Amino acid sequence: MPELPEVDALVMFLRETALGRVVDRVEPVAVSALKTFDPPITALRGTALAAVRRHGKFLDLVFATETGEPLDLVIHLARAGWLRWRSTQPTAPARPGRGPLALRLTFDDRSGFDLTEAGTQKRLSVHLVRDPADVPGIARLGPDPLGTDFTVEALGEILAGAGRSQLKGVLTDQARLAGVGNAYSDEALWAARMSPYRPAAALTAPEVAQLHAQLVGVLTEARQAAAGLAAGELKAEKKANLSVHGRTGLPCPRCGDTIREVSFADRSLQYCPSCQTGGRTLADRRLSRLLK
Repeated sequence: MPELPEVDALVMFLRETALGRVVDRVEPVAVSALKTFDPPITALRGTALAAVRRHGKFLDLVFATETGEPLDLVIHLARAGWLRWRSTQPTAPARPGRGPLALRLTFDDRSGFDLTEAGTQKRLSVHLVRDPADVPGIARLGPDPLGTDFTVEALGEILAGAGRSQLKGVLTDQARLAGVGNAYSDEALWAARMSPYRPAAALTAPEVAQLHAQLVGVLTEARQAAAGLAAGELKAEKKANLSVHGRTGLPCPRCGDTIREVSFADRSLQYCPSCQTGGRTLADRRLSRLLK
């Protein structure tokens, strides 16, 4: 899933590549991806891309209209979605089918982008709104962990209010913290040497400060690594710089222990037992059911 650093990099890429370009056509190929009908998606034709912003994991493309009232095309790439830029889009109309294409936008110089989504679970969403706050997912977002208001004290309040909820779940809860997903929560917890199952409210003041420093550090480094890359290079860059996430069975880069995994219905987490859980292997409920 694209998380804060990757969406930030897409923002920078589109600012450098597409600002000022005028929309020729928008083709919503996967009807399920388009979540709004007023204003209609055809209202984008003839508008110019005026700004590109990020809200958590949401990508917000702001288009200037003749009336002076901007339109926001708000995109959430979900778990398997991506934005693919083309300097020359096909002239033939996009056709619905079994492929990954969800939406195609073409500017008047024939450049543009495709929104694609792999797999069968179609969760990519596109909203065309007059105010990004009209998108339900944006309205409920918590603070941005790279924002100036995300202090150690702010994180302490979030964790204290989470009760016995586990750290992993708190870090990935977008209503509590915007932009952190499965990968970077694993990375931050590994960097902070904390178990993903640790009750959030149980952290001491020094531990809160440690988690804050490592979370901000992991996200900052990932954002810097992704800066300046083309959209097509971001996935490989992310994978190459991960220490534990997606590295089940490989040695921990810090201590050499074997990285372990806990699997859930539609995702998994990775951790190092020696660095994070005092050498204990966390229970994998899915594996336990298979062994019964």
